[in-house]
Amino acid sequence: MVLTAGEIAASVRAGQLDPVQVTEEALERIAAADGVIGAFRRVRAEEALKEAAEVAARPDLASLPLAGVPVAVKDVTEMAGEYASHGSLAGASARVDADGVIATRLRAAGAVIVGLTRVPELCIWPMSDTPDGIARNPWDPTYAAGGSSGGSAAAVAAGLVPLAHGSDGMGSVRLPAAMCGLVGLKPGADLLAEGGWFGMSVHGPLATTVADTALLLSVLASRPELASVPSPSPVRIGMSTTVPLLHSPVPRELVAAVSTAAGFLAAAGHTVSPEAPRYPATMVLGMTARWLAGPAEQARTFDVSRLQRRTRAHVRAGRLVQRLGLLRASTRDRWVARAEEFFASHEVLMTPTLSHWPVKAGRWHERGWLANVLPSTRLAGFTGQWNFAGYPAITVPVGRSAVSGLPTSVQLVARPGGEPLLLGLAAQLESANPWPRTARN
Repeated sequence: MVLTAGEIAASVRAGQLDPVQVTEEALERIAAADGVIGAFRRVRAEEALKEAAEVAARPDLASLPLAGVPVAVKDVTEMAGEYASHGSLAGASARVDADGVIATRLRAAGAVIVGLTRVPELCIWPMSDTPDGIARNPWDPTYAAGGSSGGSAAAVAAGLVPLAHGSDGMGSVRLPAAMCGLVGLKPGADLLAEGGWFGMSVHGPLATTVADTALLLSVLASRPELASVPSPSPVRIGMSTTVPLLHSPVPRELVAAVSTAAGFLAAAGHTVSPEAPRYPATMVLGMTARWLAGPAEQARTFDVSRLQRRTRAHVRAGRLVQRLGLLRASTRDRWVARAEEFFASHEVLMTPTLSHWPVKAGRWHERGWLANVLPSTRLAGFTGQWNFAGYPAITVPVGRSAVSGLPTSVQLVARPGGEPLLLGLAAQLESANPWPRTARN
């Protein structure tokens, strides 16, 4: 069993664990399992061991929040001596000279970055496969690990590392976290904006415990106070299992997970009632326009002729969206007004995270655009609207399917600034209903 990030860091700070040994053990786990799991695009074995030795020699070791903790980073992040491929063979592969903000903050906190995790091309899809590998669900490798932070989720759920960084533009942290039985937090747009997809994409943590999620969030956001998980006072929670606007059927066990979580939260003193925002019809159009146009804008720095077939079609659609002027601020304003209306009488909304079960693992990048769009939209019905609104949301494991054995989960959403509340509620669920931390249990 892999120690939690908090346990590793505390032991390193106390001189009871050596960062080099911790890193060696992580690299051994990766070498043993990643040939099946496919979590990493690149494993930084030599570099990570050197960095671990540097951490061990730091004079401020006793104060580092992630002292010696092996961390995986999504392959979208600027890191000295590496390049971010964004899951594509069509971009620049020149190694950069300096760390971006995520790598800078992780290293300042004492983390050891052991590798870059697999993502779908331009992070468009909720399945993470590339020509050189497929990120598989550690609970059942015949299923995809999700996306676009699928490699990060697979690495944590397989017990290869205790923590991973991800980013979320339409559910890309929460969806793979739900599929792989992890806690995954999408912060509000005001906390950790990633800058992509016209403001919808943010950085976020994936972990096996709520405490580790809070710890990584505090480092990524450079907000140490966020590492302390509060015990929330009773709040009003609206509960809905209906896919907004589309009303497509949700599998019974995913619906049941919401009822189970509602029982635990009610027992903790919260008021839970069937309620949902009044979703405007234009909401889906607005967020879909940004999902199309965001990658199209990013692709301007790529060789479009070398993009995958599905990505080229996506880019064409996104550029049409831009030419037609469909990225109107008024669409988002209308949706935010409806969200504010709901949160005037509720502190939290609870839904399933997934609106359908994960797809099977495979070479989805070789298929056409529609063949990817249809299953993607089928399972992501509850997530993208909160990127569009800029509200924080967290995925929390609840149980396992009696049929497939795959994890089930719920999503909790709060108004901007509500990350501590979400973490506190997630901790109450964890205490009342502990989940297996990894698929290696």
